[in-house]
Amino acid sequence: MQIASAYIHIPFCQQICHYCDFVKFFYDDKAADQYLEALEKEMSGYVPGEKQKMKTIYVGGGTPTVLKAYQLKRLLIMIDTYFDVAACEEYTFEANPGDLDQEKADLLARFGVDRISLGVQTFDNQLLEEIGRVHKEDDVYVNIERLRRAGIDNISIDLMYGLPNQSVALFEESVDKALKLDLPHYSSYSLQIEPKTVFHQRYKRGELSKPPEEQEVAMYHLLQRKLKEQGIYHYEISNFSRPGYESKHNLTYWDNAYYYGIGAGAHGYLPGRRTINIRPLPAYLKKANEDGKPVLHEEPVGEKEMMEEEMFLGLRKMEGVSKQRFLEKYGRNVDEVFDGAVTELVQKELLDDEDGYIRLTEKGKLFGNDVFSSFLLDS
Repeated sequence: MQIASAYIHIPFCQQICHYCDFVKFFYDDKAADQYLEALEKEMSGYVPGEKQKMKTIYVGGGTPTVLKAYQLKRLLIMIDTYFDVAACEEYTFEANPGDLDQEKADLLARFGVDRISLGVQTFDNQLLEEIGRVHKEDDVYVNIERLRRAGIDNISIDLMYGLPNQSVALFEESVDKALKLDLPHYSSYSLQIEPKTVFHQRYKRGELSKPPEEQEVAMYHLLQRKLKEQGIYHYEISNFSRPGYESKHNLTYWDNAYYYGIGAGAHGYLPGRRTINIRPLPAYLKKANEDGKPVLHEEPVGEKEMMEEEMFLGLRKMEGVSKQRFLEKYGRNVDEVFDGAVTELVQKELLDDEDGYIRLTEKGKLFGNDVFSSFLLDS
């Protein structure tokens, strides 16, 4: 199976959000210049010869568009040097509202970027401030207009639910405003309070609380219903799109396919192993500049792990896991490998097994982790 996707991590942010546990650092001109130099050393190690043909490229963060225009141009040239951007089916950049001036939007379009994932989170200015975002509602509209002016219409926005002080009514307002933008793709995630974040510290001190679980469930169901009414279908637990606008890059993950992970803290999946890069910026810079291989850890992936991951990842898709594809890939039937787990979960109304696919039920979507743990194989 060819490696046809790449994730490239840009770890800089103008401000660190209170809930974020991704690898990120405050933006600094000098550090960003040094990082781009090290990033190119790592990239050249993966693609030492002629440009590699790719299906998808995804540049995430952090906030890639926090880079100055000259740095952004350097990054775009670098990617175009090692990867055949023109042959890409999808080339995505993450961006935050407020970071995109017209010069940057035009630069992205000129170098072949055809999809933007915009970190909106909520349209409520008070909530934006409370979760540590620096943009305001109006920045969303301004940036989308700039992207469209540059010729980029394939725009996705992220929304969060289950935020502190967020009611179902407040979330509904954000969903309604998002739908008025008439975009082809929407992602939505519930707040997870992760270690080493501002929210985690507040939570431990008893200064932060999330909405009750039944309200989070109500927000999720409201989201599903509203998007479905607009012809936007639910294709993965957290993702919704108009037909043909599914995130091809994220489907790489859910289809358990290979991809490069490039940059500080980036995860990759290569034949026979998963890789995790060094996270701290100075250590990443040092190792990447030394030998172009800033890998912190490699985990072997054998057939057992591949089959487990095929289920964990594939069940995130509303389409589910294709029994025929599983058989072709591993030479064994799902039921044979997992010894009655599917039947048991169907009886519990957590899975459907029909039309050659195994998929989560509505009930199963709410208890996904319980379902996934049923597909752990004994060593």
